[in-house]
Amino acid sequence: MTKKIVAVNAGPRIGWNTDTLINEAIKGAESEGAEVMKFNLFRLEKYTGCVSCFACKKEKHKGHCIRRDGLTEVLDAIREADGLIIGSPNYLGDLTSSFRSLYERLIFQNLTYNAEVPCCNEHLIPVLLIMTSNAPDDMYLQLLENYKGVFTNFVGPTEVFVSGETLQIKDYSKTDWPWFFNPEERYERHEKVFPKEKQEAFKKGQKLVKD
Repeated sequence: MTKKIVAVNAGPRIGWNTDTLINEAIKGAESEGAEVMKFNLFRLEKYTGCVSCFACKKEKHKGHCIRRDGLTEVLDAIREADGLIIGSPNYLGDLTSSFRSLYERLIFQNLTYNAEVPCCNEHLIPVLLIMTSNAPDDMYLQLLENYKGVFTNFVGPTEVFVSGETLQIKDYSKTDWPWFFNPEERYERHEKVFPKEKQEAFKKGQKLVKD
């Protein structure tokens, strides 16, 4: 049976670091015969994070966010998927607000407030969480460990992949940013390291399907 994978880009820039790594993971999943549905959160109709209506806590809507907006299709697709690839750039020490909106709605619908059975999601799926960042790879490890733990508990076993010290723009000479970091080092890393990370993302996409 063909596995269905949902891929979510929670970054705004199509064709840049986050989107590129997600696409490589998609290619890896597809190479293993999976069908992939991709969503770009910044291209969806208007949506919000969780509004605390608590409808998902009622038996009638248990495990389902009832809010109807741009995220509804994404949540429905994830609920039926065999795996999830989700990526976001690091914004001010966290993932994007678009990521957070989906994260709130995805997790809270499965939270029961029952100490014995804290999660009502009976369809756990593997998750690949990708983060790209201008900062070094290891600067936000605790942040990602926290996300990994929550995803694992409420969505399914989660693997984290980080690409740090990324190339933010093509031409740093047009900015006054060089006082903050060395543009030449960013260019070199993008040419030598980022291609290896693309290969790694491809392999992780393959692994997601195999798992």
